[in-house]
Amino acid sequence: MGRSSSRLDGLHQTRDETESWARRRTSAAGLATRSKIVLAAAEGRSNTEVAAWLGVSRPTVTTWRSRFAEHRLDGLVDEPRPGRPRTVTDEQVERLVVLTLETTPADATHWSTRSMAAHLGMSQTTVSRVWRAFGLAPHKTDSWKLSKDPLFVDKVRDVVGLYLDPPERALVLCVDEKTQIQALDRTQPVFLMLPGSPARASHDYVRNGTSSLYAALDITTGKVIGSLHARHRAVEFGKFLRTLDREVPAELDVHLVLDNASTHKTPAIRRWLAAHPRFVLHFTPTSSSWLNLVERWFAELTTKKLRRSTHRSVRALNADVRAWIKTWNDDPKPYVWTKTADEILDSVAHYCKRITDSGH
Repeated sequence: MGRSSSRLDGLHQTRDETESWARRRTSAAGLATRSKIVLAAAEGRSNTEVAAWLGVSRPTVTTWRSRFAEHRLDGLVDEPRPGRPRTVTDEQVERLVVLTLETTPADATHWSTRSMAAHLGMSQTTVSRVWRAFGLAPHKTDSWKLSKDPLFVDKVRDVVGLYLDPPERALVLCVDEKTQIQALDRTQPVFLMLPGSPARASHDYVRNGTSSLYAALDITTGKVIGSLHARHRAVEFGKFLRTLDREVPAELDVHLVLDNASTHKTPAIRRWLAAHPRFVLHFTPTSSSWLNLVERWFAELTTKKLRRSTHRSVRALNADVRAWIKTWNDDPKPYVWTKTADEILDSVAHYCKRITDSGH
């Protein structure tokens, strides 16, 4: 009587566990299906009925019924998959990663999959897989430059403060010049895009003159005031200031965010600013053009209009740029600054610490 009771308890426990696998949301789909196959078979259904009910093949039902009959619950768990066993040890992977990060080959500035494979006696495919797994790309490099401006902290706080909390009854404009915009015409006709083939243009071109664009981006609305000139001097910058003076309502102060170019600080400019006290200049730190939002707008102008356009004259170039600015102002999109000055300065401090710790 005791053995029979123990056997029945075991069967009940097995059934309960199988039903749990079949119902649990976190169970793998394959394990849940196998559990349902066993439970349906226990109800007396035929292999054909079970296959039709679960949408699997009849041999699948037969396989998992046999596995369960032989190994019980263990038979429903995945077996190790067939195939070639792992040949690269954890120590070899570690050595590969360390060599990639800390050394260079004798005849090059960086490792390639082929040179590293030859150095370690591995296959090129193995090196490539390990690099992908650890996010390593020795062939790529990014550029950076750290500002040496002695007033870097003060200028960052000043400019970012304007972005995050603009003064009342004032307009904040990000100002800069995009100089030497070339009127380029390709030497051959441009082939339009076709299915399966991108647009194609000759790599060489004819230069037809240059133009310089002065632009002021309103950080609140995203609208742009632009002015095109043949040259890039303090004289042209003075003309642009007078344009801003006409465009901005007289009752508003004007805060200009701009860089430290010498054309912004000549005696003539200083005299004009003294005569127009509503204009207040806020200089970005040296080598910190990323702090001026109008640079982001210049990038849009370049990628969406200038880079793939052709112009046979400066007049045509200027007309194209003016039309693009007008279209932009019909539906302007302001850029929203999100980082505080403290977050920026903390990030710079962390980067400086990385440079110091690395021994540079």
